[in-house]
Amino acid sequence: MRVVVQRVSKASVYINSCLKSSIKQGLLVLLGIENADNQEDIDFLVKKITNLRIFNDEDGVMNRSIVDIGGELLCVSQFTLHASTKKGNRPSYIRAAKPDFAIPVYNRFCEDMSFALQKEIQTGEFGADMQVELINDGPVTIIIDSKNKE
Repeated sequence: MRVVVQRVSKASVYINSCLKSSIKQGLLVLLGIENADNQEDIDFLVKKITNLRIFNDEDGVMNRSIVDIGGELLCVSQFTLHASTKKGNRPSYIRAAKPDFAIPVYNRFCEDMSFALQKEIQTGEFGADMQVELINDGPVTIIIDSKNKE
């Protein structure tokens, strides 16, 4: 699994010009799933994301997690995170999991993230053509790959 985590002051997802989900201060998580992903990958990323100390404390130092600030989370599936650009100019998405595998993994990730945060998270819609709006706060953007734990 590969994620792009962005600290946001707000973020929204629109589908066909209709608002699907929105959050205020918190994290926008773009999630890419590959066929080799399993519960261990989910557990690793949920723990890592919920404990990332990327929110400012009273001294302006990034020392607080999303849990510490009671922030919100928006998770959007994004198969393009597994794009390969080694050959030519058209990315290959061969590593990205197909929907029959990826949808249950995405749903489980979202359920586990909600449980870890003790609140419902917001989501996009798997496979939909989505428009994502965000105000990246900082900007702070972090990429994490569960296959590169060390």
